[in-house]
Amino acid sequence: MDQIRTAPAPVRLASGGPAREAWPLDRSVVHLNHGSYGAVPTEVVRHQDELRRQADLNPVAWFPRAPGLIAAARGEVAPFVGARAQDTAFVPNASAAATVVLNSLRLEPGDEILVTDHGYGAVTMGARRLARRFGARVRTVTLPLAATADDVVERFRTELTDAVRLVVVDQITSPTARLLPTARITELAHERGARVLVDGAHAPGLVEDAAAVAGGDWWFGNLHKWACAPRGSALLVTQAADRDDLWPLIDSWGAEERYPERFDSQGTMDTTGYIASPRAIDFVEREYGWARARETMTALADHGAAVIGAALQPFVDAPVATDVGSPVVAMRLLRLPEGLGRDRTDADELRLRLLDLAGVESAFTSVAGVGYLRLSVHLYTEPRDFDAFVERAVPQILAFADERRGR
Repeated sequence: MDQIRTAPAPVRLASGGPAREAWPLDRSVVHLNHGSYGAVPTEVVRHQDELRRQADLNPVAWFPRAPGLIAAARGEVAPFVGARAQDTAFVPNASAAATVVLNSLRLEPGDEILVTDHGYGAVTMGARRLARRFGARVRTVTLPLAATADDVVERFRTELTDAVRLVVVDQITSPTARLLPTARITELAHERGARVLVDGAHAPGLVEDAAAVAGGDWWFGNLHKWACAPRGSALLVTQAADRDDLWPLIDSWGAEERYPERFDSQGTMDTTGYIASPRAIDFVEREYGWARARETMTALADHGAAVIGAALQPFVDAPVATDVGSPVVAMRLLRLPEGLGRDRTDADELRLRLLDLAGVESAFTSVAGVGYLRLSVHLYTEPRDFDAFVERAVPQILAFADERRGR
């Protein structure tokens, strides 16, 4: 309850205004789901718009020069995740990066891919497709929600057999909002002769030097989430000896270049999100500082979890505040009343219902048949947003729970 009485002050930026005014978000909507699609600051939106205007004013001048602009952006962005430009390629999103890597691999019948039950569904689907192509199989490592880092490593130690060729593991899990010890998992996997693909979709901005500390043979992460770059901006980073086997999803005039330069040439695809991404990273650093931003987002997430948790607790038989073992900076997991979020379809239905009926952007997830609210914040989040969630969304959540029990 102390957290509720000592709400963090709304963030003010170095330029003097409140952070909320620096993002062009709909003021009539409560925005508590930054983790799904991110939010782009107005300054960055305008910068990207100007880049698009340049392309439209003179396409013949723009497109031949775009690869050079992309390469320059790589040079600016790579250090943000602790990487070198020559190891870093732009891709449209995290799932595209996973597809690029999985498309490059060859397996033998009987080989195994390890994933976890905390993994992102689309990436796991890609791993299954790879396994089907070669008669291999995918096995799932089950991780208790509250497992410590040591517990997670021991689970992998047990599951890593001689048949495992690839491990796909999240640096920050999307459905359960927790850190996984990917560097330690990589060390263990390499001892057993397996390679590691680290899904760092949520890591840029939340984890300092995210690619450098992740381990893994390949790492990828979205810039359009916490780094606030335009959507369709992500990075793939690798120093693997066979990285020249990695190809963009579209063959273009850079196809005969080596990695990563071949990823810079993508024809008429709108790559202004790539080129604008350094502006987004610089915006947060200049206006607030990334280290300070992580501290502030932690305080905001803790406060929001306390406020919303107190409102939900009378209607939940277990503790609403959920132990996820290794929580991350800007996200918290809160248990829902019984009957809600039993599967992905139910969780998605609740998300859309709250948006349509309460004007609240939120995310819900299902873990082992139990539903959770995944709360996520950024610098534009204010304590009043949590109060608005309690006022507008909690009654809808309880009504939906009553409906479920009545079925």
